[in-house]
Amino acid sequence: MTSDPIADMLTRVRNAIQARHPKVDVPASKLKAEIARILKEEGYITNFKVAEEGAKKTIKIYLKYGGNNSPVISAIERVSRPGCRVYVGQTDIPRVLGGLGINILTTPRGVMTGRDAHKEHLGGEILCRVW
Repeated sequence: MTSDPIADMLTRVRNAIQARHPKVDVPASKLKAEIARILKEEGYITNFKVAEEGAKKTIKIYLKYGGNNSPVISAIERVSRPGCRVYVGQTDIPRVLGGLGINILTTPRGVMTGRDAHKEHLGGEILCRVW
């Protein structure tokens, strides 16, 4: 059992990209499924699927590669950690690489990108950033 399951998911994705795997399996949770949904909507992954294998649920994340077999995700890193939570207001949401990347936030209205949270005048906890 890991103390930070979100960081575990991001590390599995980072390692799979580095090894050029076509997909990666992570233990499922609602929050991880929402993060995968946002990654798909923003075009960082091809697809994801929640699968049940017996009593265990897993999320199969299908990674996306561009020309020359280069990964679409250059970097993915955790911002808010269990030991140091990072909360921001609507006006304090940082831009990632001048708008080329995304922040993923948890807000009172659910998990969304920093851009969407800013449009809806919401703040929240910054889970991770991707570019």
